Amino acid sequence: MSHLPTQTDAIIIGAGPVGLFQVFELGLLEIKAHVIDSLPEVGGQCIELYPDKPIYDIPAIPVCTGRELTNNLLKQIEPFAPQFHLGQEVTKLERQADGLFLMSTSQDKHFLSKTVFIAAGVGAFQPRTLNLEGIDRFIGKQLFYHVKYPEQFAGKKIVICGGGDAALDWAIHLSEIAASVTLIHRRDDFKAAPKSIVRMRELCTNQKMELLIGQLTGYEEHEGRLAEVALTNIDGDTKKIALDDLLVFFGLSPKLSPIAAWGLDIDRKQICVDTEKFQTSTPGIYAVGDITVYPGKKKLILSGFHEAALAAFAAAEYLNPEKQIPLQYTTTSTKLHKALGVQSPTFE
Repeated sequence: MSHLPTQTDAIIIGAGPVGLFQVFELGLLEIKAHVIDSLPEVGGQCIELYPDKPIYDIPAIPVCTGRELTNNLLKQIEPFAPQFHLGQEVTKLERQADGLFLMSTSQDKHFLSKTVFIAAGVGAFQPRTLNLEGIDRFIGKQLFYHVKYPEQFAGKKIVICGGGDAALDWAIHLSEIAASVTLIHRRDDFKAAPKSIVRMRELCTNQKMELLIGQLTGYEEHEGRLAEVALTNIDGDTKKIALDDLLVFFGLSPKLSPIAAWGLDIDRKQICVDTEKFQTSTPGIYAVGDITVYPGKKKLILSGFHEAALAAFAAAEYLNPEKQIPLQYTTTSTKLHKALGVQSPTFE
């Protein structure tokens, strides 16, 4: 091992809504957490798949977008100062002789934790990639499946592939700063917010971007750099498009491994848990959210919130077996008010 592992009370694998709320429930019980996610930003499916689409079944919030839900959860957990480790997977998890869990990530980070919470949705999300031989060598140089620094595309010829929210949102945004934007989709039908589709077509009409229907079937390089891509339309005609950078948004594909190799009881790619503690078959490892399976399981965000609360109490008992863990209410508990950094109300 290249360096000493970070020691912590809890590791949460997954930074979607349920993983974020798990931070909150643990924080109320004075359990500090680190959060690891394979995606480059927090929010899970909410941010990657439907950031601007409405969600109607979050209690007491009549409607919010995936982005708003994520931002509100981040605000809620601020008092507990969780540490995030994004853009990396937990590749290895081993229980040590003293009961602690040693974990390694794909970025060669190491953790030693007393408890583990798997809130990984339906697995670690990976971007669906271009199926063109050899093009992977341009990833992170001229080929991008995520946008981290949009300003790097200023003044450049950009080709964007995809027909969902991410593709249209970035095409619209980059049309303001790029030298040119060409949007490519396999058909003239888009799975994106209606206002984004309208705006994209307006920009095409005003020659601020170009829409081409077809699929990428090849590419050319010049002096080791990606120089142009080949687009083939439904009639079989091929057109070459010069570019500086290629952005691909084909959606995400879930992958359960390496969780599948951790020795947990799994049923059809879902982790078996009990409904009292949401503990897996390994004591000290809990699972919440869409990755779990139990009788009556419903894959809803609000169900995951309930599971996170029970898992947190179970972990507190696991960490302090000799201590009674009282149920306190954020409305009245001065201890919880202190943890949250809020003023306790005075009643006359």
